[in-house]
Amino acid sequence: MAKLETPYLDLLKQIMTSGHDKSDRTGTGTRSLFGAQMRFDLAKGFPILTTKKVPFGLIKSELLWFLRGDTNIRFLLEHHNHIWDEWAFKNWVESPDYQGPDMTNFGLRSQTDPAFKKQYDEQMEIFTDKILSDSAFSEKYGNLGNVYGAQWRHWRKRSGGVIDQLGQVIDQINQTPDSRRMIVTAWNPEDVPTSALPPCHVLYQFYVADGKLSLQLYQRSGDMFLGVPFNIASYSLLLSLVARETGLQVGEFVHTLGDAHIYRNHFQQVQEQLSREVLDSPQLWLNPEKQKIDEFEMKDIKLLDYRHAGAIKAPVAV
Repeated sequence: MAKLETPYLDLLKQIMTSGHDKSDRTGTGTRSLFGAQMRFDLAKGFPILTTKKVPFGLIKSELLWFLRGDTNIRFLLEHHNHIWDEWAFKNWVESPDYQGPDMTNFGLRSQTDPAFKKQYDEQMEIFTDKILSDSAFSEKYGNLGNVYGAQWRHWRKRSGGVIDQLGQVIDQINQTPDSRRMIVTAWNPEDVPTSALPPCHVLYQFYVADGKLSLQLYQRSGDMFLGVPFNIASYSLLLSLVARETGLQVGEFVHTLGDAHIYRNHFQQVQEQLSREVLDSPQLWLNPEKQKIDEFEMKDIKLLDYRHAGAIKAPVAV
C-alpha cells in the first residue's frame, strides 16, 4: 500500500518555511507560494488524507451536485452537506428580506465573539430550515449563481443554448483520445461578478496514454488546510468516474495551483497535522453495475480501509 498524501504534506511544509506573507480579501492574512504542483498515482490508491479525517460523504455529495449541473444548496442540505452554506447565507443576510440581528462580517465575528456566534448559529439554522422547507425561499436564496455545476454542464452560449462541456469531453475521450483539447473550464468572465464565489478550481484537462486516463486541475487559489484536501479527493473521484464511463484505467491526478496559501489562523492546525503519522491510503470502490457518471448515487461510491487520525477544526475565511 502507498502513502499518497506525501506531496500534499511536502507542500504544506514548503509554504510554512518559504512562503510569502500576504494580505487577502477576507482580512485574515495568508502565507503563500505561487505555482505549485502535486502528483498522485491513483493506481496505487485513493489520495484522501490520513493525517486528519476528511469527510468523504461531503466530497461525494458535492461532486454529484456538480455533475447534476445544480447550483442550489438544497441538494447539498438534503445530504447533510454544509460546505456552501456561508455563501448562500450571505446573500440572505445582506438582502432587504432579512430582519434578524446584524450579521455584518459574520465570518470573522463568529470566530472571536461567543455571543455573536450564538446569534449566527441561530440565524443559520433558520436559514437552512427555510431552504429545505420553502421552495420559493430556496429558489431565491439557495442559488449560488453560475458556479461549477452550471459551467461544467450548462455553459451558456452567446448565440443561445448551452454546452455540456463534460459530456463533450467524455465523447472526445472515447472518439479522439489523443486530443489536446479535452478541457472543461469553470471560469466565465461574464459570470464571475454574479457568482457567490468565483471559481477557485478554474479548469481541468484529461490525457489518455497506455490505456490510462489522467487529469490535471489548474486551481487559481487554494486554501491548503481546509479546501485543497477536498479538491484532491473530489477531482480524484471525478477522474475515477470518467475512467469508469470511458473504459480506461485510472492514471495520475496532477494538481497545479496558482496561489497556494495557508491562512494565518490555520498555522497551529497545520503544525499539528504535520506532526502526525501518515497511514496507507484507502482504495476507492465504485458500484460495478454503474458505468455512466450520471447514474451514480451516494451509495454507489465508497472508500475501503480508510484509516485516519482525528479531525482538526479550523475557521473558514469568507
